[in-house]
Formats: sequence, structure tokens, C-alpha cells
Amino acid sequence: MSPLPPPSALVPNVRASEPEQAAERAAREDLAAAHRLAVWHGFDQGIYNHFTVAAPTRADAFLLAPFGLHWSEITAGGLLTVGYDGRLIAGAGEIQRSAYCIHAPIHRIFPEHAVVLHTHMPYASALTRLEDPQLQAIGQTEILLLDEIAYDNTYTGLAREPEEGERLAALLGPDKKILLLAHHGVIVTGRTTAEAYDRLFALERACQIQLYALWTGKPLKHVAPALVEKAQAQYKAGLLQSERRTATPGAKPHGAELHFAALRRLLDRREPDYRD
Repeated sequence: MSPLPPPSALVPNVRASEPEQAAERAAREDLAAAHRLAVWHGFDQGIYNHFTVAAPTRADAFLLAPFGLHWSEITAGGLLTVGYDGRLIAGAGEIQRSAYCIHAPIHRIFPEHAVVLHTHMPYASALTRLEDPQLQAIGQTEILLLDEIAYDNTYTGLAREPEEGERLAALLGPDKKILLLAHHGVIVTGRTTAEAYDRLFALERACQIQLYALWTGKPLKHVAPALVEKAQAQYKAGLLQSERRTATPGAKPHGAELHFAALRRLLDRREPDYRD
């Protein structure tokens, strides 16, 4: 891999308006922060796995970290801009083939998935190794995720061709936000990095709790279906209210945005160089 230039050496998009440049900068900082936070939370696998966000100033590209960097090294200015056709549009570094083959088709086919996070985080990945990998309705965190999950029960080997990403995109569709990959790991999506990372965090915690409960060897205590439906309806109503408030200037952001902002404040104190 060729050495990365310092952020100041990256050529800015001089044709972008000031609002577009601000949106690009914000997207880069959020994505760099997500990588750093994933290391803190034990979601990373060194230099492997991949987080991406659709480029905010163009409809044919996404932002991706150069392959070969540890996630604790990733910075906003060092992210690559990669075309859906595999071209390196901006930045310097290697495009990991599996990152392109998984993420480009999902972003391209379903723009709803503006942020795509793929990890082999331990508890969720452990669940994908079980004969029955389904998250069970045994607690509140799990209940609020159940409707968002799809399952890929067919392991096909390494993602070396875009057709694999297209297959995964079809399993997700426009509505599911989580895909558990048999014998592999997970894909989690969102409209924003904050939303996707908050969902990733909740998923790993839910999987951890379920595995802990299974390790006791005692029967799982399931929530009654009527209560599952009630909790999910309450959650969806809250999300809808948050979306309406978010559309109003100066309105309070929803929980995912607040959670990610809190994590960013911690990161700003401990590792402010992620913004570079």
C-alpha cells in the first residue's frame, strides 16, 4: 500500500458549495469517529472489516478507510472517495476488494442505507455460528431490534465479486437494517452514522446478553407476543415523533444522535486527531 499523504495534501472538491463542503466534512468526521469508537467497544478486527457512508456531495460514490490502517489510526481527511464502479475518485491508499464488493451494491441499490457498517464483532458473530442464530424476544433491547433483522443462512465464501453484495442487498431490502451473516458477522445500516452506530452498539449488547443467558443452561424466559407488539409499537411511535422533530430547525435530536454525540465528546477529549 502506498503511504498516505497528510490531510492537507488531499485535493478538495473546489466545485462544491460551502454547504456541500460542510456536509462532506461532517460525514468524514462521523465515519472516522465510528472507526475509533469501534476500537473502544471491541467491535473491530484490527485492519479488517469496513464502515462506509454514501458520499454526501455525489450520487455515485462512498467514503471508505484505506485498507491497511488500524482503525485507531483512521482520520477524516484520510478517507477515500470510491465510485460505485470501483474507481478511486479521491484520496490515496488501497481499496479492500471485499469492502467494495459488499458496500458498493448496497449503497447503489438501496440509497436508504446511507451508512453501512460491517463487523465481525464477537457476540453477534458468535450468534451467527449457532444452528439457530435468531435473536430471541427475551428482553427489551432485543425486542426493539427484532423487526429490523434479516438473516443470511447461506455462507458463500469470501466476498470477491459485486454479485455477492447484490445478494446481500436483496436480503436486506430497503426496510431491514441488520443482516446476520451465517458463519461470518453482521451488516448494520442507517440513514446517518449516528443511527447506524447506535444500532450496532445495541445489537452487540443484545447478542451478548442472549449468549450470557444461554450459558446459564437454564430455559430462556420469553416476553409474551402481545407485549412484544406493544413495545415495538411504542418504539416506532417514538421514532416517528423524533423524525418529525428532527425536520424542525432547532428541535431536539433523537436518542441515537444524542448517544453518538456523547461518544463523540469523549472521543474529542481522548483522541481529537480523528478529525484531522
